[in-house]
Amino acid sequence: MSTLVIVESPTKARTIKNFLPPGYRVEASMGHVRDLPQSATDIPATVKSEEWAKLGVNVDADFEPLYIVPEDKKKVVRELKAALKNASELILATDEDREGESISWHLLQLLQPKVPTKRMVFHEITSEAIGNALQNCRNINEQLVQAQETRRILDRLVGYTVSPLLWKKISWGLSAGRVQSVAVRLIVNRERDRRAFKSGSYWDLKATLFAPKQEFPAQLVSVRGKNIATGKDFDESTGRIAANRNVELLDEAGAIALQNRITGKTWTVGNIEERPNNRKPSPPFTTSTLQQEANRKLRLSARDTMRTAQALYEQGYITYMRTDSVHLSQQAITAARTCVEQMYGANYLSPQPRQYATKSKGAQEAHEAIRPAGETFRTPQQTGLSGRELQLYDLIWKRTVASQMADARQTTIAVQLQVEDAVFRASGKRIDFPGFFRAYVEGSDDPDAAIEGQEVILPAMAVGDHPECRQIVPSGHDTQPPARYTEASLVKTLESEGIGRPSTYASIIGTICDRGYVQQIQNALVPTFTAFAVTALLEEHFPNLVDTGFTSKMEQTLDDISTGSANWLPYLREFYHGKEGLQILVKNGEKEIASDAARTVHLEGLENVKIKLGQYGAYIQVGEGDNTINASIPTNFTPSDLVPEKIETILKQKIEGPDQIGIHPETNEPIFLHVGPYGPYVQLGSSKDDKAKLKRASLPKGMQLEQLTLEIAVDLLKMPRTLGVHPDTGKKVQANLGRFGPYVVHDRGKDGKDYRSLKGDDDPYTITLERALELLAQPKVTRGSAQVLRSVGTHPADEQPVEIYMGKYGPYVKHGKVNVSLPKDSSPDDLTLEQAIALLATKAPAKSSKATASKTTTSKAKTTAKTGTSTKAKTSTKSSTKSSTKTSKTTTTKTTRTRKATVKG
Repeated sequence: MSTLVIVESPTKARTIKNFLPPGYRVEASMGHVRDLPQSATDIPATVKSEEWAKLGVNVDADFEPLYIVPEDKKKVVRELKAALKNASELILATDEDREGESISWHLLQLLQPKVPTKRMVFHEITSEAIGNALQNCRNINEQLVQAQETRRILDRLVGYTVSPLLWKKISWGLSAGRVQSVAVRLIVNRERDRRAFKSGSYWDLKATLFAPKQEFPAQLVSVRGKNIATGKDFDESTGRIAANRNVELLDEAGAIALQNRITGKTWTVGNIEERPNNRKPSPPFTTSTLQQEANRKLRLSARDTMRTAQALYEQGYITYMRTDSVHLSQQAITAARTCVEQMYGANYLSPQPRQYATKSKGAQEAHEAIRPAGETFRTPQQTGLSGRELQLYDLIWKRTVASQMADARQTTIAVQLQVEDAVFRASGKRIDFPGFFRAYVEGSDDPDAAIEGQEVILPAMAVGDHPECRQIVPSGHDTQPPARYTEASLVKTLESEGIGRPSTYASIIGTICDRGYVQQIQNALVPTFTAFAVTALLEEHFPNLVDTGFTSKMEQTLDDISTGSANWLPYLREFYHGKEGLQILVKNGEKEIASDAARTVHLEGLENVKIKLGQYGAYIQVGEGDNTINASIPTNFTPSDLVPEKIETILKQKIEGPDQIGIHPETNEPIFLHVGPYGPYVQLGSSKDDKAKLKRASLPKGMQLEQLTLEIAVDLLKMPRTLGVHPDTGKKVQANLGRFGPYVVHDRGKDGKDYRSLKGDDDPYTITLERALELLAQPKVTRGSAQVLRSVGTHPADEQPVEIYMGKYGPYVKHGKVNVSLPKDSSPDDLTLEQAIALLATKAPAKSSKATASKTTTSKAKTTAKTGTSTKAKTSTKSSTKSSTKTSKTTTTKTTRTRKATVKG
C-alpha cells in the first residue's frame, strides 16, 4: 500500500514526485473534476424538467448547485478511484488558493475516501518546501471553499440570466459577466472620453545651446513673465485654455515672431538648481504586477504571462504565481541578498533587509510574493530555460534581487537661461549611485541601457555664463486624448478598484476579446460597437452590475465569507431575490427593453445618423421610411474612427457608387476605390464586368484613404507577384498583400496553399524567390498565431493525424475540423494519443449554420437561451451532438450544505 497524492497537472506531478519519500504515488486531476453544467446536454435526465436546472443552481433551495462530472473528466475520476483502492492514505495537494481548495473539496466529495486524508499546501516545489508541507498538513478550509462556491454561483447567476437577455435584445452569442462587464465598461468609458475630447493646439520654441565641449537642449517656459501654455493647461471638453489658467498661448505666427526677435541675442545663465533624490526598488511581483510588467516589457498578454508562470511554478523554478502578497520569506531575503553580494558587491546591498507591505484592496491568497524558488536562486543562465519561460524567469529573478538592493541616488538639475524677455529651461539628471538600477529598471529590458537613458548630462555652467545659441526651432503641438487601456493599465485599474481577483484577469481579458467586445490594435484595447451597445443596456437596466463600487463591495463580501465574518446565504438571497435583485431586473428587462433601441449605438457627435448592429455587423442608417439608406461599416473601423467625414465617405459610396481614382496606364481600365466589409480596397474595372475576372487589392495597414494616389493604386494592383516555382513541387510561389499584411504563398494544388507572413524589412514588391522559400521552410504560424507543437499520432477512426497546436488563446488538440482546448492544468508536452482522443470525443463537428444560430425566435434557440450558456460553454453547446443516452449517464452530485466530509490532518 502507498500514499496517494493528487495534484492538478502532470507537470506538477512529475516535479513533486522528485521530492517525496519512497512509497508515494502522484496522480493529476487535470484541473477541476466537477463543475456546474455547461450546456443543456449536461443536465441529468432526473432534473431536466426542473426550471432551476437550466441555471445549474437551485435558487429556491438555498442556491444548491448542481455539480456534474464533465465527459472529458470521467476517465480521470475512474483512474483516481482505482488508484485510491491501493492507497493507505490520501493527500490532496492542489494549489493553496481558493481555486485549489475548491478542487480538493470536490475531489473529496467524489472519491469518498475510506482511508485517512490530509490537505497539503506549499507555495513552491522544492525539497525543503515539500518536506515542510508533509509535516504540516491540515484540514480543508471550509470557509475558503464556501467563498469560492459563492463566487462561482454569483458568476453563474449573472452569466446565465443576463446573457440570454442580451441574445434576445442585441445579438446571439453575447455574454455578460460579474467582472467581465465592468472591464468592458471601463474600456468603453475611456473611448467615450476620447470621442468627447477636443484637441487644442499650441506652439513653443526649442533651442540648441553650446557650453564648453557640449551641446544641450533648452525649452521655452515663459515670455514677459508669463508661463507658456502646455498640454496640461487645456480643457479636454473644449480644446481651449482652461478658465483658471493664466498662461500665454503661442500660435505659429507668435512662435516665429519670437524666434526672429531673440535670434542673435545674448543668452545668460540665470539660475542653477540641483536637487538630490533617492529611488527605492519596486516590491517583488504579485500576480497583477507581473502581468503588467510582462505586458510592458515582453509584450505578453495576461493569458500568456499566467500560462508561462504556471509552467515555471510546476517545474519548480518559481513560487506560486497566484498571489496578492509582496512579502518575502526570510529564506528568500537571504537568497536575494546573497545574489546581490556575489554579483554586484556588498555596497549594492540595502543597509537592512527590505520587507514590503501589501497595499492592494482585499489582498489574500498565497502568503509570499512571486520569486525564484528555493533557498538559493538560480540565475537565468543556470536554468537551461529558453523562449518565454526564460524571459519571464529573468524578469522575476531581476525584480526579486533588485528588491534587496540599495536605493538609486540621483540628482536632478534645472538651469534657467534668459534671452531678452524669454526664459528657457535646460533639464538634466545625474546618477550618483545606480543602486538597484544595476539589476532592474521597471519598464526596461536592459538595466545598463536604462541607466544611460535616465542620465541627461549638462555641461558645467555657472550663473552669469553666456552659452552660445546654435539653433532655435518653433514647434507645434496638438493635445492628445486620454490613452486607451492596454492590458497592463487595465489590470492596474481593476486591481486598484478592487474588481475581481488578479488570478482571473487573464481569463477576463481573454473573454472580452473572444466575445468581440474588444479588439487589440497594437497594444491597445479598443472597444467595438457591440461593446458600446451592451454597456449602454447594462448601464440603464443593470446599473449595479457595471458599477465599480458595487463590484468592489461584492469582492469584499466574498473575502469576508472566506474569513467567516459574513454569511454566504443571506447575501445570495438579497442579490438574487431582493426587491432590486437580479431576478426582478431580468424580468423587467424582458418587458421594457426594445430590441431596436438596444441595437442602436449612440456616439458623441453623431446625432444626425444612427449606428445600428445587424446580423452582419454594424451599419449606418440615415433617412426614414422608403428613403432609409443603410451602409455597412467596415469591420476594421472602431467607434473612434467613425467621424462625420468617414461617415460621409461610406454613405457617398453607397449612394453614388465607388470613387474612380484614375485610368490604369497599361490596361486603360478605370481603377475604383471601394470600402468593403473588411476595409478599403482598389479594384481594376467596373463591378458590372465579370466579377471572377476583377482584380482587387486591399489598402496596406495604416494607410488612410486620403493618402491613396493613382500611382499607389497601380502598385497595389501588381499583386500578387509570381516569384517562381517551388523546387520540391514545381508549383508557383507568389507574394501578395492581404487583410493581415503582406505574405508569400505556395500553391500546392490539391494539397492546398501554404502561407507565411512577411517579416521585418521584407517587401512584397521586392522579395525574391530565395527569401520566400526561406520563409516557407519555417514552422507555420496562422493568422491566429496557431502553431503546430507536435503530432500525438493518428486517430483510429480514420487514420488522420491528431495534432497539438498553440493558438492565440492557448494550446488545443486538433483532428480534422474538430478543435478542443486543453484543460487548464494540462501540458501540451504530456498529452497522450489516448487522452487526446478522449478530449476530441467531447466535441463533435459543428452542424449549425450562422443562419440557424441567428434565429433566436425558434423553439430550439429559446430552449438554449433559457439554459444561459456561459462564455466557455457556448462552443460546446453549439457543437455537441451527444445522444440523450450519454446525457443520462452524466455523473451528478449535489452539494451537501452540512459539508460533513471534513478532511482530517
